[in-house]
Amino acid sequence: MIVSGDIKPDRDLYFLGSKVIEVLIDSNDKKVDYFELFQKVNSEIEISLNLYTLVLDWLFIIGVIKNAENRLIEKCF
Repeated sequence: MIVSGDIKPDRDLYFLGSKVIEVLIDSNDKKVDYFELFQKVNSEIEISLNLYTLVLDWLFIIGVIKNAENRLIEKCF
């Protein structure tokens, strides 16, 4: 479930997705390495690799990011 009243707001996909988008906006590059993005997001807010991957899946589904070659994530905005 994307939104739940039973979890902390800082573990919600919408909240974490917004943090990933903020980091992507701050990046001047159109493409970002998967693990470099994880490190930047993790420095902003502590997040597990599994939850980070789930957030990226959600952002991919809604069209904010897309897969690029060699572990790169491409911004679609």
